[in-house]
Amino acid sequence: QVQLVESGGGLVQAGGSLRLSCAASGRTFSVYVMGWFRQPPGKEREFVAAITWGGGGTYYADSVKGRFTISRDNAKNTVSLQMGSLKPEDTAVYYCAATERSIATAFLWDTKKYEYWGRGTQVTVSS
Repeated sequence: QVQLVESGGGLVQAGGSLRLSCAASGRTFSVYVMGWFRQPPGKEREFVAAITWGGGGTYYADSVKGRFTISRDNAKNTVSLQMGSLKPEDTAVYYCAATERSIATAFLWDTKKYEYWGRGTQVTVSS
């Protein structure tokens, strides 16, 4: 089992920055990929970014590419999401996710590929 706890959400003005963190505990040695997803109000959960735990390969949704950066600290078992140039449409509950399974990069966006989820943290971007 892997437990995930997100932190760092809040209210920020458009154009601002925010950094989210996800602390992992439990069987972290078995994690293959960690990702960030978000769920805007009234919409389905969507992929934001992912990082492989071992090699550190990073992947982004087109909507955040160039504005968000995902990183990991294996020693501290944390994954962070640095968000910049925030827009009102980035408003959502942000979730950290992890999987122990090997996922093809073509399926990193698929919520069903991740078996561990945090409870989420709210990010609100005002215009």
